[in-house]
Amino acid sequence: MKHIVKQPEPPDFVAWKAQANADWQPSYALLSGAPKRALKQALMQEQGYLCCYCEQSLTDADSHIEHFNPQHLHAGDDIAYKNLLCSCLNERKKGNPIHCGALKDDWFDLGLLISPLDPTCESRFQYLDNGKIQPAQSSDLAAQTTIAKLGLDIAKLNEMRNKALEPFLDETLTQEALQTFVSEYLKQDAEGRWSPFWTTVQALYGAWVV
Repeated sequence: MKHIVKQPEPPDFVAWKAQANADWQPSYALLSGAPKRALKQALMQEQGYLCCYCEQSLTDADSHIEHFNPQHLHAGDDIAYKNLLCSCLNERKKGNPIHCGALKDDWFDLGLLISPLDPTCESRFQYLDNGKIQPAQSSDLAAQTTIAKLGLDIAKLNEMRNKALEPFLDETLTQEALQTFVSEYLKQDAEGRWSPFWTTVQALYGAWVV
């Protein structure tokens, strides 16, 4: 889970909400068209095009706007920009494992769900060189629960993280080459995209960057 720093709301979304009047109140159920597209694009961009939970790369087709607090929990949460993220998985296909926002669904417990908006979130998890994830501290119940409720330790994601790590295990790489490789991997590209499973690589190989 990579820390996300919220940016200003997209103007189209702000303008859409500003149309509120005595006869019409904005709600997520009514959000569509250009304002919704602008919102999703802004969320993806501020996350560096990584899923807010598992950090796989996002595509517009296979991602969805995620409400950290369920929409029904508090009035206004459905369109509060601070409550909106972008998660992977847009369509649930039979036989495919679900995880992240799709698995979390309407479950919420403020004390047991770690938020990617929390500056300490990256330090709450430990990544192993086989792609598995676990709490950084075995006694951290919130980290344990977050992993379980988001499915962050399912085989699919473990395998994806393991695959992302494979190039770093190349024994033919010199120390200098590995340092360069890690440094480049951890940089945002010209379009503002982070490499997938950024915190996994950062945790295991970040010390190589000088």
